[in-house]
Amino acid sequence: MRRDRTGCTRHRSRESTMTDALFEDAPRPARALGPGAFWLPGWLTLEQQAWIVDRFHEWRAGPVPIRSATVRGHEMSVQTVCLGWHWRPYQYSRDAVDVNGNQVLAFPDWMLRLGRRAIVEATGDSRSGDTYTPDTALVNLYDDDARMGMHQDKDEATLEPVVSLSIGDSATFRFGNSENRNRPYEDIELRSGDLFVFGGPSRLAFHGITKVQPRTAPTGCGLREGRINITMRVTGLTD
Repeated sequence: MRRDRTGCTRHRSRESTMTDALFEDAPRPARALGPGAFWLPGWLTLEQQAWIVDRFHEWRAGPVPIRSATVRGHEMSVQTVCLGWHWRPYQYSRDAVDVNGNQVLAFPDWMLRLGRRAIVEATGDSRSGDTYTPDTALVNLYDDDARMGMHQDKDEATLEPVVSLSIGDSATFRFGNSENRNRPYEDIELRSGDLFVFGGPSRLAFHGITKVQPRTAPTGCGLREGRINITMRVTGLTD
């Protein structure tokens, strides 16, 4: 309890503490959305996010520029740049034959190590990342109006887990079942720094982004607007 210059008792400090406790963001604990599907909120620090965003600017200026792929005659609202292998609908290649014919940048060693750590921390199994060897990353850039329809990641020749990282604006992520695009599914809010891993029985679950929430990127993440999503995969392919 304090008194101001008039001698009146002040309770502001206590009131402020109570208000902060009442309205602060509730903690977001890690949890499973299904067998083999794990959500770890706030997994990346702001410093790590900003460092990755710097790498993203290098990737998009690389030998293969960022572009919107065309699926069934329609241009996607999401822009993509690839590492390791170039993805175009339903297949991978080393060269970006649908863009400029150049070979994509190599999959970085630091991302391999990060992917293995993600698998270990998501599953809680210290040996689960020992053999996990992602060799490609699809790096997607979302603006305010971008969406990703419900789909399965099944262009790979193996069903090793997918490791997904979000940076920038928050987005509504819909994670469903492995049979079709319909219910049951669950909508969650992926925020900057969140990790999502899906493998095992959930590896072929339909999933998508239904909405991006503009101007929600936290200060210090490296992005003032928009959302970057990195998905690491094991293609199972050889040269």
